Amino acid sequence: SFDLRAFFFNSLDTGLFVTVDKPPVGLWVQVLSVWIFGYSGWALLMPQALAGVFSVALLYWLVYRTFGAKAAFIAALVLAVSPISVATNRNNTMDSQLVFTSLLAALAISFAAERGQLRWLIACAILVGIGFNIKMLQAYMVLPAFYLLYFIAPPIAWWKRILHLGLATLILVVISLSWAVIVDLTPTDQRPFIGSSTDNTVMELIAGHNGLRRLGMLANLFSDQGPPPIQSQPNNPPQSNQPPN
Repeated sequence: SFDLRAFFFNSLDTGLFVTVDKPPVGLWVQVLSVWIFGYSGWALLMPQALAGVFSVALLYWLVYRTFGAKAAFIAALVLAVSPISVATNRNNTMDSQLVFTSLLAALAISFAAERGQLRWLIACAILVGIGFNIKMLQAYMVLPAFYLLYFIAPPIAWWKRILHLGLATLILVVISLSWAVIVDLTPTDQRPFIGSSTDNTVMELIAGHNGLRRLGMLANLFSDQGPPPIQSQPNNPPQSNQPPN
């Protein structure tokens, strides 16, 4: 059965016990697909498959606009047949949705850079903010290129570029953190525990499990010592009046 509170809070269960350790938008899309087509494996996978197909078409158009048909065909083909792309397009992770959102943002920033129009830059910020609510900080990996492009390319005065980027950054932060702030401001007895967080907040999940800890995992891949052993932590640490075990 559909539970609106569980849907909004990204709860793993309708009892609002604990959330999935990911932001909600990608899962919301999957839930809506199931709501429309009924619960089945293909209904869960269809959003990712469609995102993959649309991403290939969108990448072709993006490259074609500047470099022509041959380069566009090669770029689209590489994306279509890359093993990691094929894998994510056919499972229930949300990476394909993030790729599609990021490509839409790339299209918006290209229009903004060509025309110096603030509305396209704001559209880009909104799309990246939506991407943040699909995979959190992974969505920000495109930002250095986007900022640099808009800073050097638009046919407008340099001070307007800085002003536009400042406004777009504000909108980006608001869109990115909108769900997290609402959840964290909700009393803890009225919402589920934030899965994989250490203090029951989405902000810590962003910075910790889906942020700095990911960098630590990446560093361990290149370390001769390998990853550190996983130590279990009790859900409820002993009180001060209780002796340690």
